[in-house]
Amino acid sequence: MFKIKTFNKISSKGLVRFPGRYEVGPEVAEADAILVRSHKLQETDVNPNLKAVARAGAGVNNVPVAHYTEQGIVVFNTPGANANAVKELVLCGLLLSSRGILPGMAYVSSLIDMQDNAAMSKLLEKEKSRFKGSEIAGKTLGIVGLGAIGSLVAEMAIGLGMKVLGYDPALSVDAAWRLPNQVRKIENLTALLANSDFVSLHLPVLDSTRNLINETAISSMKKGLCLLNFSRDEIVDSDAIVKGLDNGLMRMYVSDFPRAELINRDDVIVMPHIGASTDEAEDNCAIMAADQLMDFLEHGNIKNSVNFPHIALDRVAGVEKGTRLSISNKNVPKMLGQILSVLADLDVNVIDMINRSRNEIAYNLIDVDTPLSEEAIARISEIQNVIKVNIL
Repeated sequence: MFKIKTFNKISSKGLVRFPGRYEVGPEVAEADAILVRSHKLQETDVNPNLKAVARAGAGVNNVPVAHYTEQGIVVFNTPGANANAVKELVLCGLLLSSRGILPGMAYVSSLIDMQDNAAMSKLLEKEKSRFKGSEIAGKTLGIVGLGAIGSLVAEMAIGLGMKVLGYDPALSVDAAWRLPNQVRKIENLTALLANSDFVSLHLPVLDSTRNLINETAISSMKKGLCLLNFSRDEIVDSDAIVKGLDNGLMRMYVSDFPRAELINRDDVIVMPHIGASTDEAEDNCAIMAADQLMDFLEHGNIKNSVNFPHIALDRVAGVEKGTRLSISNKNVPKMLGQILSVLADLDVNVIDMINRSRNEIAYNLIDVDTPLSEEAIARISEIQNVIKVNIL
């Protein structure tokens, strides 16, 4: 029986993925894994059995990843599961910032006491020029971050007749394949900001991206640029944003992260962090998180982890009494040799294995053709710099 402790309300479409051999719910104790959305996990949420945490969403700011890594706990996220939801909200932001939609609606609402419909129609025909805007077709959209969301935004913008510039210093091979070939890739952020009418941010929060949009970046923007931030609040320096708007360097700021200094400004549109708040996105995130947890707990495979390497090993067919070991250890020399030496000393035959590392962590999957004794498991666990040993 595997135990999954849930925090927040997790989509039922994800929860039903777990078969009967799983105990799942908010009251589960001594869990093998945690499934969470926005709840802020603490270091004290760790128990001796905890092997993994799955965040049903892309960001993991609510998970103490560094501490969990030290305990050998794999932290998963669900990149791309909410990409379409965010893409659609970016489109909303583009349109709201280009046309006089919000002020026009506010003006109409102000006419609540006007009972003569003919007079209202005449008045609106006279006043509608106040809310004239511009079309986005033909304009240039700069996209900073070309991952799952950024590539969808690029495809959408091209379909709407926009020119698209893209900047991503860490562009992966998979992301490059997803990217429409009409996207013109730019080598630095300064050039992208100087040549875009709109810029949409799609980056994780890292030391290298925190306050990426600061006074220096804003000073290089094309005058009248509209910045859209449906990524993370920490990517921008809000004081620099206010200064850029006040100085006329920026035309408008659209953000999914309200801050006191941004509210009630005509040149700011703020939303209550609803980028991924759709039924479909919550379903997709829960399904992906559940599937990743099951593959890890049952087979040791890791996909979409933020702290452990990507790794997968097929089970060897025809080995009925075999055992799979998953071992996490510090990424230092001679670890694999020591582990294999223990197995060799005990006459345990290794039939398949794989080893990968990521930063300070290494991870091993080892298949043997017999059940493992408690002595073997104890001796491997006692090797210096071994963090966690699991039998699958």
